[in-house]
Amino acid sequence: MQKQILRITLLISVIAINSINSHAGDWNQYRGPNFDGSSSEKFSINSWPESEIKPIWKTPTRLGFSSISVANSRVFTIVMENKDGVEREACLTLDHNTGKKLWSKILNIAKYDGGGNSGAKNNKGGDGPRTTPSSDGKLVFILDGRLTLHCLDAKNGDKKWTVNLVKKHNAQAIRWQNAATPIIDGDLIFVCGGGEEESLLAFNKITGETVWSSESDKMTHASPIVTEIHGKRQVIFLTQKGLVSCNIKNGNVLWRAKHPFKISTAASPIVENNIVYCSAGYGVGAAAFEINYKSGQYSATQIWKKPNKLMNHWSTPVCIDGHLYGMFQFKEYGDGPLKCVNLTTGEIKWSKSGFGPGGVILVDGKLIATSDSGEVVICDASTNGYSELGRFKAIKGKCWTHGAFSNGQFYMRSTIESARFDLKAIFSSK
Repeated sequence: MQKQILRITLLISVIAINSINSHAGDWNQYRGPNFDGSSSEKFSINSWPESEIKPIWKTPTRLGFSSISVANSRVFTIVMENKDGVEREACLTLDHNTGKKLWSKILNIAKYDGGGNSGAKNNKGGDGPRTTPSSDGKLVFILDGRLTLHCLDAKNGDKKWTVNLVKKHNAQAIRWQNAATPIIDGDLIFVCGGGEEESLLAFNKITGETVWSSESDKMTHASPIVTEIHGKRQVIFLTQKGLVSCNIKNGNVLWRAKHPFKISTAASPIVENNIVYCSAGYGVGAAAFEINYKSGQYSATQIWKKPNKLMNHWSTPVCIDGHLYGMFQFKEYGDGPLKCVNLTTGEIKWSKSGFGPGGVILVDGKLIATSDSGEVVICDASTNGYSELGRFKAIKGKCWTHGAFSNGQFYMRSTIESARFDLKAIFSSK
């Protein structure tokens, strides 16, 4: 391994001075502040309302599969905008109270290789941007479909800096274009997408300078995660070689675990204690690895593998108490099931069809699942069986996205529109 590490005293000073933390309750990046699709907020359901559940607001969000992030009272997503007859990706920012547009910023040309037009009968089309913005409340970060990393002022969309990964780090575009999200941890931004000996990348979020680059793994559509295993904070990438974990400070590889690649890997890794789970579609299936630490060295041991089974096409499950809950399906548009799976054995505890490649998040022991048809389903995260508390039709369009939960508010996005629901108020009333 050859790696490049930038050590500049001035840069360290800038990091210390400009350290910015997201606000409490923010769902500030893809799959939330904990990188795992969970919220630490309390969420109780006293009773299911008899009347129709209505949104606080709805607003058009044209085309694509970008999820929503929420930071400092602003809602971020990526949409398509037509400028001078050319379709382009744009970062759209909304006021969280009203849903009204605050600003939008053109990013790059929007041209894809197809695939996104698939779907259930009468719910096809809508191809567009796949990546989700990340924000610390003051800045917003996007890795666009053509692998340019953008940093914008969250208040007005003004450009702070950009890094073209193709030009600077010899990145190579991936089929169907980028879907991975830049992940924020402290003053660092992590992405996978560089070229030979600089594939795994960490940037200073204030300046855009490369802090470290390492390895030669080819990228996938999966977003990295930041976690702690055996007391060591690390960033885990799911590349075309499999899982690779790096020291967040310098990019040194801590451990690796092989997992096959075929056509596309899009779901992010999942970690509980020292078990790491990953999955992909196209017949690849799922596997779990036990990560051990002895005499200063990490090692990864595969504890189970299920090829062509337990496929997470692109929707990443959540994990609680040793069990996964998520959309385990491959191109089962409209019908794909929500399943509960034992993390350490791969045993399927239960399965409920009718979700398709939607998304699921975890709030206070409850699953908030979104179907690909725009329905919201709330159920208990229980291993004893599928236990639905209720459901409601939320938005029109195709929802190949994850919801966001921030300060009691639930946000969701489709190829047509986005909406905010005050779930805390709806379900706390007697």
